[in-house]
Amino acid sequence: MKISAAFDSGNIEVLDQTNPHDIQLAIRPDHQSNFYQWFHFRVQGAADQSLVLRITNAAQAAYPDGWEDYQAVASYDRQDWFRVPTSFEEGELLIQHSPEQNSVYYAYFAPYSFERHLDLIAFAQQSPLCQVFDLGATLDGRDLNLLQIGQDDSNKKKIWVTARQHPGESMAEWCAEGLISRLLDENDALCKQLLDQVVFYIVPNMNPDGAIRGHLRTNACGANLNREWLEPSLERSPEVFHVRAAMSQIGVDLFLDLHGDEALPCNFIAGQEGAPHLSDQVLQEELHFKQQLAAINPDFQLERGYPVGKFGAEAYTVAGFWVGREFNCPSMTLEMPFKDYDLRPDHYAGWSAERSIQLGESLLFPIAQWLRSTSPTVNE
Repeated sequence: MKISAAFDSGNIEVLDQTNPHDIQLAIRPDHQSNFYQWFHFRVQGAADQSLVLRITNAAQAAYPDGWEDYQAVASYDRQDWFRVPTSFEEGELLIQHSPEQNSVYYAYFAPYSFERHLDLIAFAQQSPLCQVFDLGATLDGRDLNLLQIGQDDSNKKKIWVTARQHPGESMAEWCAEGLISRLLDENDALCKQLLDQVVFYIVPNMNPDGAIRGHLRTNACGANLNREWLEPSLERSPEVFHVRAAMSQIGVDLFLDLHGDEALPCNFIAGQEGAPHLSDQVLQEELHFKQQLAAINPDFQLERGYPVGKFGAEAYTVAGFWVGREFNCPSMTLEMPFKDYDLRPDHYAGWSAERSIQLGESLLFPIAQWLRSTSPTVNE
């Protein structure tokens, strides 16, 4: 039997694999950081064996509350990811599974590979509706790409969407893929109507270095990008520096930042509620957006989310608050679960890549409603 993680987004340390019923593992922390929770590894040569995989340092992970009622995902073909029995016992995460094939992958959530990211960029560029721009380089020298969907026009609203500031939150890029694919569907009447009035600026992966390194939350130097928005630098957080500069040049009328939450078993939006700069008009626009998303997609709910004031003094280092204050616009963080959505459970796949894609597609409806409410000239 062999356990390995030397591949895109791989993360595991093998402590002892001599006994298939007591395999001892540890998650490697993000580089120059204490954050860890993302894991992704491969087991070979264990077909038809009853494996017990123990992640021994789970209790010290960034969000230990995230292990309660959590089920790991597994895949034989790296396309279909299904949940496997998992429990959190005495500070360890126990994954119990009898693989049917000799090669099986286990992960915290369905990975979104860098190759798929490049394919998404290339696919989008084939549409006459889309242009691809290079914003600059990451610390590891990777491209940071921006998709502009829609023809630029000074009279059009500017909608920005960023995903995967936290690289281990792979559901964010699955969600972005759903949004992008629908926007580029020339047979979708809603999208065609929207693009007459709106230009979308989408960064589907804000943190490719962290994603490839198998990080949960930080970039190549250990910076948490969603705490860098107040004073980003080329030396520490070029990803935020370049996106912020592009926003300042282009302008922002609506901002969505796509994320995943380790602990809460539901989809929710965290807006700017409680921020001293927030106007009543923007607050109402955010509330209406959430209500419209809940109306169109039963996988989204309004009852649970972050408490007002959660970020305290750090608020303006967070993208949602900085962008909202800078541009006086609705600026929201969409959070998806690593766990299943408890009110609409799927015992096979849990909250999944496929449902994340569908949620991304659904975002066009509340965006259209927001546009109608702020632009009276838009045709019904």
